[in-house]
Formats: sequence, C-alpha cells, structure tokens
Amino acid sequence: MRLCTVKSICAIALLGVASAGVNADVIRVTESNFLPGSGMITFSEFPLSTSNPVYSPADYGGESGYPTVSFGGYFLGQSLSATPSIDCPGASATACIVGTPIGPLSLDPNSPSTSIRRDTGVPNSPVLSGSPSFDGPIAILFDVDVAAVGFDAGYFDAIGGTGITAFARDGTILGTVVNTGIGIEFLGLVTADQSDMIAGVFLDLVGAEPYGFAIDSLRFGFRDAVMIPEPETWAMLLAGLAVVGVAAKRRRRKG
Repeated sequence: MRLCTVKSICAIALLGVASAGVNADVIRVTESNFLPGSGMITFSEFPLSTSNPVYSPADYGGESGYPTVSFGGYFLGQSLSATPSIDCPGASATACIVGTPIGPLSLDPNSPSTSIRRDTGVPNSPVLSGSPSFDGPIAILFDVDVAAVGFDAGYFDAIGGTGITAFARDGTILGTVVNTGIGIEFLGLVTADQSDMIAGVFLDLVGAEPYGFAIDSLRFGFRDAVMIPEPETWAMLLAGLAVVGVAAKRRRRKG
C-alpha cells in the first residue's frame, strides 16, 4: 500500500521524532500503543457522584500485581495558587496549581475532590471531573509504579491549555504532555526507557482553557503492556529516508 511520497514520509518521520515527548524522560504515546492486558478504567464501574474513587485490580479487571488506583485534586506539596493571574495567565483559578509534590508521592486529603459525573458532551460518559465540575485539577496515584499512563481528556476549546504531568515516587517530575488539538484528545506518555517508575500523574491547566476538562478511559500498564518505536528504529528510519531522498533528487536531476 502506498502511503505517501518520499518527501512527505521524511516530514512525517521528523515530526514524529520531534513531537514524541517534551523531554528525555517521557515519550508521548497514543491509545493504540497500549497492548491487550493493560489496565483500563472507564469510570462506569462505580455509581455516579462517587467521590475520589479508589480502584483495586478487581474493580477494573486487572491482573494480580496490578496497582490500586486512587484519585484526588492534587498531591501533598502542591496547592491552589494564591496569584493565579500570575502563575496561570488565562487559566481558571480553580485549576491553577503550584508547588512540587513531596515524596513519597501521596494525595493531599485537603485538596478539591474528584467525582464521577455524566457529561453529555463526550461520547463515552460517565467521566471523572475535578472540583468545581469540569474546572478543577485531577491527580492519579498508583500504589505500584507503572511505565505508561494515558486517558481521553477534554472537551478542549484551546490548544496547549491542558497538560498531563508524570511523577516518580519521590515526587520528581518525569515530564509533561499537553493537548495539541480541540475536542476530545488522548493524552498519554511512557518513560523513555519504558521503565516502571511512574507513581502518579496530574492533569491541570497550563494555559487558557475557557470551558474546563474531564478524563475518561484511563489506560496504564507496566513496560510489557505498551509498545513504542525504539530510538534505534527512528534513527535507522531517518537514515534510510535520507538515502532515499538523495537518490530521488539525483534521479530528478538526471532526468
């Protein structure tokens, strides 16, 4: 099957490498990168209005050894900003969070709650919302470290306004991925070496998002539950495309 021309293949490959992740610690992944057997929570497992749900592996059909997953507003060490217009220009004050989590990573019991809610604006309601509804932060804690986490998020009305940040067990930031489109978007990341070191993730506003957000279809898994291109694969692909591109250029000149 012919997908595209040599020139467009090169452009797509370079774009894929450039947008894979925001730093060397995490790589952006799609929902299709999660293999069968990875954990999945749809938020239809518990009744509507359940506050700060806690999922054991049995609740979401996870295998033995998979993590218990807990939810809250943010982690200990973080707080709502006292100066949101400075810390989060254009963002809602109720989702402007500052500070760095302290280790070991744990949810702040005094943070705004999360809850399971119905949202007619998304295709797979119910969803998990922060507080106030669709306009508050959401923190996810795993009692066992995982390698990859992702979920459907939105509905987004601004590009680059919302981010998912991954943390290690000691509170260290591993990396952030932000939304690149409008509507419902899958925000997912994996550690660059696919090591199991993500203890939790956090979703909040990093820019202007006029109508808030929620999450759904949470995916997560250990290193054997996610598949990403190896760095060597990208390098070989780009090297091969460069050779093909030179050859094509020479043929055009000869013609």
